[in-house]
Amino acid sequence: MQRIAIIDVGSNSARLVISHIYKNGAYNMVYNQKESLRLAQKVDEKNRLTPEAFAAAVATMANFAHMCRLYKADKIIAVATAAIRNAENGRELAEAVEKSCGIKLEIIPGETEAYNSYLGVINTLPADSGIIFDLGGGSTELIYFKHRRLQEAVSLPYGAVNTTELFDTKEQMSPEVYQKLAAFLKEKLAAYPWLKQKGLPLIGVGGTARTIAKIIQRAQRYPNIKLHNYQIRLPLFQNHFAKLRGTTPKQRAQISGLSKERSDIILAGSSIVACLLEVTGCKTLVISGCGLREGLFFQDYAAAWALPLIAPDILKRSRENILKFYVADIPHARRVAALALALFDGWKKLHGLRSGSRKLLETAALLHDAGITVNYYSHARHSAYLIQNAPLFGLSHKEQLMTAAVAGWHNGVAKNYFRSKFYQDMLTASNWLTINKLAVLLGLAEALDYTQTAQVQALKAAWDKTGASLDLQVTDNAAIEVQETAAKAAWFKKIFGTDLRLTVQSD
Repeated sequence: MQRIAIIDVGSNSARLVISHIYKNGAYNMVYNQKESLRLAQKVDEKNRLTPEAFAAAVATMANFAHMCRLYKADKIIAVATAAIRNAENGRELAEAVEKSCGIKLEIIPGETEAYNSYLGVINTLPADSGIIFDLGGGSTELIYFKHRRLQEAVSLPYGAVNTTELFDTKEQMSPEVYQKLAAFLKEKLAAYPWLKQKGLPLIGVGGTARTIAKIIQRAQRYPNIKLHNYQIRLPLFQNHFAKLRGTTPKQRAQISGLSKERSDIILAGSSIVACLLEVTGCKTLVISGCGLREGLFFQDYAAAWALPLIAPDILKRSRENILKFYVADIPHARRVAALALALFDGWKKLHGLRSGSRKLLETAALLHDAGITVNYYSHARHSAYLIQNAPLFGLSHKEQLMTAAVAGWHNGVAKNYFRSKFYQDMLTASNWLTINKLAVLLGLAEALDYTQTAQVQALKAAWDKTGASLDLQVTDNAAIEVQETAAKAAWFKKIFGTDLRLTVQSD
């Protein structure tokens, strides 16, 4: 059991994240704190951080050190990025922090910052190839990856805060100023021809990217508040950016999703994103809620638990983490998953679902009993809520919601819970048909291991013109499993329109 604290001192803000790692390897975040520093604005004409910058940084780090002690952090990983890295006296500030707070603040190179952002993204987003930008206050890291492997990376000394200062866009940004800003940025970006990657997603990390997503989600009345893996098509971004460009501070104060502390730097920040979309030729902006801090955590966690630094399957790894965290009887969960997949594969021609539905069924099956940690009664509904909100990586927002609904119906259809506007706005009639089919398969798989004692040793699911058949090889103690499976026949017929023939052979 261990607690790891990650501290990221950026040009705009500083963050502290504390994660708890349990004996079985499961982990979760237990504390998160953000403090606005604006170090990029506290630099004098000699490129030295001012006394005000020193005082703010030391005070914030003292606060973080106190919280680390309070949460009994076993290990502290603290890094500083662009503002401190680029300042003439950045090393002096790091030394002042260590002397005052006892925390060693490592000033990392831009390449290291880019690499850790890449690790945070590649382990949490289902993208095979793409361009990542990590837009901070004083720099923007750009990464090109192909087949999940880093190909190119560079750190440019232009972020939302110092670009705001450079072009004086704190209050407003006229068309002429934007033209100058865009021409300046495009000239800098032209030095990196590998950025031109039409057809690939542009993946945004950092506060500016998240804020853009919040603004668009609120304006679109998007029912899900999750930002990670939120996808914005180019025309939608351009439409909102065109409106944002001409706003005054008073008008921006009325924009839902735009915080007061970011209102003065959002014009420059979103302009950088607009230029990146134009230069790369990317048609989709994907938001990543994970970046530098997650990359630092994954490096430490993977080394400690002898895991590949880049997860071969991000859905499987995140699913395993949740499984270890919430599910008491993991062998039962794995048996139900194996049984459910055998039914899916055997009845493929019957259900007619795409292969992508298979991972939804497997995830729902593995986590179908997670809700027991809340309360055994109505645990299917609790499981649905946990799956809906868990950090499951590798699924789209819609896929995660469908997975939650499948798990929520594994004891039978309970429509009331899923009649909320949230589910109705996100899912189509076709999605609900898929959910119904997968829920039946999961319900049957649960019945086949009802006593949680592995009484079903083998099964064969088949379908032909005469109907669906399920042949079971069981032990002598499988009476309950056979009874519960037979009881699902009516549900099966309602969804698939055919009888279920059950044959049982015991040892």
